[in-house]
Amino acid sequence: MRVSRRSDVDPFIVMDVMEAARAAEAAGRSVIHMEVGQPGTPAPAGARAAVAAALEAGPMGYTVALGLPELRAGIANLYRRWYGVELNPERVIVTTGSSGAFLLAFTALFDAGEKVGLGAPGYPSYRQILRALSLQPVEIEARLATRMQPAPEDVPEGLAGLILASPGNPTGTILERGALGALLERALEVGAAVVSDEIYHGLHYGDRAVSALELTDDVVVINSFSKYFSMTGWRVGWMVVPEADIRTYERLAQNMFICPPHVAQVAALAALDCEEELEGNRAVYARNRAAMLEGLPKAGFTRFAPPDGAFYVYADVSELTGDSLKFCQQILEKTGVAVTPGLDFDSARGAKWLRFSYARSEADIAQGLRRLIEAVPQM
Repeated sequence: MRVSRRSDVDPFIVMDVMEAARAAEAAGRSVIHMEVGQPGTPAPAGARAAVAAALEAGPMGYTVALGLPELRAGIANLYRRWYGVELNPERVIVTTGSSGAFLLAFTALFDAGEKVGLGAPGYPSYRQILRALSLQPVEIEARLATRMQPAPEDVPEGLAGLILASPGNPTGTILERGALGALLERALEVGAAVVSDEIYHGLHYGDRAVSALELTDDVVVINSFSKYFSMTGWRVGWMVVPEADIRTYERLAQNMFICPPHVAQVAALAALDCEEELEGNRAVYARNRAAMLEGLPKAGFTRFAPPDGAFYVYADVSELTGDSLKFCQQILEKTGVAVTPGLDFDSARGAKWLRFSYARSEADIAQGLRRLIEAVPQM
């Protein structure tokens, strides 16, 4: 059977690392998971209770394409609480995870062959989804000096779009208001539509992240219940689009997805009211972050921008290796700690970088750091 050229996308290497870690566990080894970017906590108790009640009450069927109206209103209220932004709930589109939102945004905004800029390092699926849609990803190299976020002067002409991520994956760094505003201005100069990935909002350890919606309405903002709300496997996210474009997204959503999963939307609606539990999770990540900042240098990982949010540390390991994939394999073999090579996040420099996730329990992170400190300096 023939296959399209656009289907020739790169693998998501972290998934291969997860499989290697699973195989090691199946063979009886103790593995500490610092590779995967998901919380070690379940969906909030209130969300689980709401789902149990809904399943007893009746069938889970189709919802309207853009999501349950009460969930869209609840998300709009979240913007009022978090950012002071008054948002028309009709602009909120509930999606099948943030991945569904990226598919909708890239399809609605860009024509085949157009160029879309994105920071490097950055979330690998940006590049692969763009390629699968016959678009051209243009990587904008970020540096430690700019806290691993793209700088406006590095954004080239000729872009149809620009993807921003704050807090970023894999770095955890945040664009402060002035830096975000400068990038939005540069995008306007070059005629690029901006997609702002804000899926780690709520996970900050100093000043909160700024939403692009605080600065402009001429933007597509994408968020998710996966990270702050601890609902990765429920596959429910959302996007906020300009008011004039709602019907465009609705037509696409109707045909591409019909609707987001009903049961996940029920859980998401209840999760919006579980702030006390969610803030408790964030406090755990804050303690894990402090442990990582203290422990990683003792293991030989000294070159990184301290993360402002999310739950990652992205470290330059060029003094230790030129092959991050092989190095990750060696670390797993010798320490039982699974970490992610930078190849996923930066095609040019990723062979010399590693990502560490600290989303698991405090006990797991402490144990993982002990193993790294004991073994890595001797490798």
